[in-house]
Amino acid sequence: MPARTACVARTMSTLGIIGAGNIGSNVAKAAIAAGHDVVIANSRGPETLGDLIVELGQEHARAATIDEAAAAGDIVLVAIPLSAIETLPQAPLVGKIVLDANNYYPGRDGRIAALDTNMSTTSGLLQKHLPESHVVKAFNHINAKDIPRDATPFGTPTRRALAIFGQDGQAKEVAAAFLDDLGYDAVDLGTLDESWRLERDTPGYGKPMTAAELREISANTERVQQQ
Repeated sequence: MPARTACVARTMSTLGIIGAGNIGSNVAKAAIAAGHDVVIANSRGPETLGDLIVELGQEHARAATIDEAAAAGDIVLVAIPLSAIETLPQAPLVGKIVLDANNYYPGRDGRIAALDTNMSTTSGLLQKHLPESHVVKAFNHINAKDIPRDATPFGTPTRRALAIFGQDGQAKEVAAAFLDDLGYDAVDLGTLDESWRLERDTPGYGKPMTAAELREISANTERVQQQ
């Protein structure tokens, strides 16, 4: 059984979410179920999120602009297309932990040379855009619908694990505690440079695994050129 991470996230009351698609909305459901409030934004404006807020529950969720969600969150989840990350505001995210749920889909994002040649990772690109934020890769290798559904209490023998990657140890501790809150074992697999190990088309992508299984499959994953 993995050691329990000190629950740093218990002091966090608000999750900012930029991107109200499948990942953003399902992380919102899981966060609210775990006792957190959410402030969620999309590119079309808060007036387009009324139905989602009703579904999430108005006591614990509100719609906002992207700048407002970034400013309001104690932690901020970014779940937007990779091609849009350079539109993210920098100022309200200074000093904040930014969870990056992105993957590279050339058919959606266009070809990105730094990724095609393995010179960077998707989270590395986000960290470059947000140099004064603490980017932690998270939620990118789980199917969106599974996020609220697969959560289980700490100590469950088959508890699902999710990987985190990042440059800052304290930021990863907070992210791990947040994942524990939501019902998952967090597995720290290194820096953002290693986050390719669980991106699209890798053996562990989308596959439910325990912490031990996740460590094993990521350690045996070889890097290939993007297709």
